[in-house]
Amino acid sequence: MPIVHKLIEIETTAGINIHNITPAIEKIVFNTGISNGQVLVFSRHTTTALAINEDEERLLEDIKVFLSKLFPESERYLHNDLHLRKNIPEDEPINAHSHLMAMMLNNNEIIPIVDGRLALGTYQSVLFFELDGARKRTILCQIWGE
Repeated sequence: MPIVHKLIEIETTAGINIHNITPAIEKIVFNTGISNGQVLVFSRHTTTALAINEDEERLLEDIKVFLSKLFPESERYLHNDLHLRKNIPEDEPINAHSHLMAMMLNNNEIIPIVDGRLALGTYQSVLFFELDGARKRTILCQIWGE
């Protein structure tokens, strides 16, 4: 059984932003020639997340508001006391709230592949969440099957 690894790269903006990566995953799956199997989609960062949900503009705004209420950036977090931490990079951001959001969401999703297509429901999309700052992000897709 073949196993294929591919990366999706995304340039994000600051704050919470949500990207529909379903078309990129579909293209990768199509190019593997795998008809039936699974694809693991894995975020390689501690302040990002993945979810399967509806890609509807107003719902996405609701999600952003909900996450911001649960983990307000203005709250006091120990992780943000940079002067008390050891061995931190010079460009270390104040981002404890982003780490906490990521912990409450998923960092991976597994999607079945049936007849060469992602077996998502009618309104389901694979969504990538940037929860921190503007950066280049990478998502690993691992596809296996026959």
